[in-house]
Amino acid sequence: MAVNHLLEIKEFGQSIWMDNLSRDIIESGQLKEMMENQGVRGITSNPAIFEKAIAGNATYDGDINIGIKAEQSVMDIYESLIFDDIRNACDVFKPLYEQSGGLDGYVSIEVPPNIANDTAATIKEAHRYYQEIGRENVMIKIPGTEAGLPAVEEVIASGINVNVTLLFAVDSYVETFYAYIRGLEARVAKGEDISKIASVASFFLSRIDSKVDGLLDERIAKAGTEAFTEQLKGLKGKVAIANAKIAYEKYKEIIQTDRWKALSAKGANIQRLLWASTSTKDPAYSDVMYVDELVGPDTVNTLPPNTLEACADHCDVDNRVEQGLAEAHQVIDSLATPEIGIDLDQVMAELLNEGIDKFVQPFDVLLNSLEEKVKQLATV
Repeated sequence: MAVNHLLEIKEFGQSIWMDNLSRDIIESGQLKEMMENQGVRGITSNPAIFEKAIAGNATYDGDINIGIKAEQSVMDIYESLIFDDIRNACDVFKPLYEQSGGLDGYVSIEVPPNIANDTAATIKEAHRYYQEIGRENVMIKIPGTEAGLPAVEEVIASGINVNVTLLFAVDSYVETFYAYIRGLEARVAKGEDISKIASVASFFLSRIDSKVDGLLDERIAKAGTEAFTEQLKGLKGKVAIANAKIAYEKYKEIIQTDRWKALSAKGANIQRLLWASTSTKDPAYSDVMYVDELVGPDTVNTLPPNTLEACADHCDVDNRVEQGLAEAHQVIDSLATPEIGIDLDQVMAELLNEGIDKFVQPFDVLLNSLEEKVKQLATV
């Protein structure tokens, strides 16, 4: 039989989660089979995933009809659909959650993306989602915006698992880890247990390369010498992985601080770096480059179905997240040189704003399509 390389990754201390969720894969038993036999140890969702799952899918019509008869709003019907899916996925993963001692077996759900810049609303919705879903292995996704990080701190302090999403800049990741630390410290100060709380920091990859590669192409078109052209070409497809390796370097530094060690002694779980946006956008690059280059201890990689399949078939698994660190710093430093002049901070800020839009748009589309479906079914 062919080797499933996904199963090798766990041996290096990394967990594979799937970036996809629909009622079909739960009810067919596919999700359970992937957990038991294919190395999938958790699952993430977002508005774009739910939009694809629900739009045009008759599987949900029965529950939509129940909502119509109960005179629920479109938003209430939407939440009833996704909360049921999240609960059922949590139940599928519960044995793994227990077997792993709370390391894996999580199902992530994002608070409404249109409140990404509202701290109070984010805190309120995170608590409501956690209470209504009612599963200890649910993880609430909160974007790593300026308004989101205080919410992360507060939600962690209340004992809720958090997946901090839409992280691009290394500095944002560091701020995220310290928001987690402050939340845990608040619990310790109140004499509350911190050993059952889990968090991941979702650090995005392919979107960075797509954006930076475009800027490099602009400079290649104007390059005056062959040597400069080759230097620019050599940076394409390298920035996201370099950025991620530097983030992991920061992670290693933080867990060596006295502040973290004090929490660890009280049972705190590390906030694992989660590699997100891992499907390769440029066909010139390996379809598993964001997996192969970032395997390492205490990390998670969340893969869409096509990347899961590709990795199972031909990933070249080794512990590489700490390899080539000097080269990673050189790649990042070179962008800021006067000759190249790419402001990575500006790129990351733009990516964060675009990332919120990429969740808001499918969320709006989903609600609109669900409203149309409600109208159609109500007339039947």
